[in-house]
Amino acid sequence: MEKNGLFNQRIRLRHLHTFVAVAQQGTLGRAAETLNLSQPALSKTLNELEQLTGTRLFERGRLGAQLTLTGEQFLTHAVKVLDALNHAGQSFVRKEDNPSDVVRIGALPTAALGILPAVIGEFHKQQSDVTLQVGTMNNTMLLAGLKSGELDLGIGRMSDPELMTGLNYELLFLESLKLVVRPNHPLLHENITLSRVMEWPAVVSPLGTVPRDNAESLLASQGCKLPATCIETLSASLSRQLTVEYNYVWFVPSGAVKDDLRHGTLTALPIQIPGVGEPIGILTRVDTQLSTAAQILLSSIRKSMPS
Repeated sequence: MEKNGLFNQRIRLRHLHTFVAVAQQGTLGRAAETLNLSQPALSKTLNELEQLTGTRLFERGRLGAQLTLTGEQFLTHAVKVLDALNHAGQSFVRKEDNPSDVVRIGALPTAALGILPAVIGEFHKQQSDVTLQVGTMNNTMLLAGLKSGELDLGIGRMSDPELMTGLNYELLFLESLKLVVRPNHPLLHENITLSRVMEWPAVVSPLGTVPRDNAESLLASQGCKLPATCIETLSASLSRQLTVEYNYVWFVPSGAVKDDLRHGTLTALPIQIPGVGEPIGILTRVDTQLSTAAQILLSSIRKSMPS
C-alpha cells in the first residue's frame, strides 16, 4: 500500500487534537494539561503521528516544542479538519440560537493591544448590532485560522511563501523593537548600556516568534544574553502589567506601547535598535468575499493608521 493510503487509514482525530494542542501551547506539558492527558500518553500520540507523516513536525528542546516548516504546513490542514468537524456539530444547533452577524478577527497579541481597542470602539458606534470575536495568537495559528475559515481577517506578519498561499496581505505599518520600563525604574537614574539593562529581569516573547528573534539578534550583536530571571509569554496584557508595576524590562514591538509611551505610563530605554522594523499588515483569504460588517471593520483599521 502506498504511503498516502496508509496515512489516511491510520490517522486518527486524537493525533490531530494532540498536534494542534502542542502547536498552540508550545510545550508538551501545557498541551497535556489542556487535553487532560498524561505527558507520556501525549508524547506517544505525537510520536505515532510523526511516524505516520514520516517527518519531524516539532523540534523539541529544553524550552519547548517549535514547529518545523513541515509542521507549520501540516498545521493548516489539521486546523481545517478540526474546524470542519466543529462546524458540522454547530449545524445541529438551531439557527436562532446563533448571532446573525459575527466578524471573527485574529491578531498578534501586541498588535491587538496597540490597534484594536480604539478601532473596536469606533466600529461599534456604527455597527452596534454586530458581534466581534477577537482572538490573540501567534502568526502560525493566525494563518491557519484564516485558511480554515475560522477567521474572517487577521492582523499579522508575512510568512514563507508556502504558508501564504491563498491569502492576501496589505501592509499597515513597520513595527520596531523597543525596550521599555516603568517611569520610576532605577535604570533611568544611571548610565544605560545593554549589558547593564540585562542585569534586570526581562519579559520577552517565546522562542520562534519574530519579536524574540529580534531581541536575540540585538543581544548577540552586543555580546549579551537574556537574564535567568526571564519571563517568556505571548500575553501582551501580562507583559504590560509586569512592566508597569515591577522592575521588568519589556522587549516589545513599538505598536503595542505607543499609547503608554505617549501618556508616560511606560518609558523607552535609549538603546539603539538596528533595522527599519517588521511589517505588520492585514491578512484575508483570496477566495472569500468579506461580509459588509467585516469590510467596515477593515476600513476602520485602515483609518486608524497614521497617514
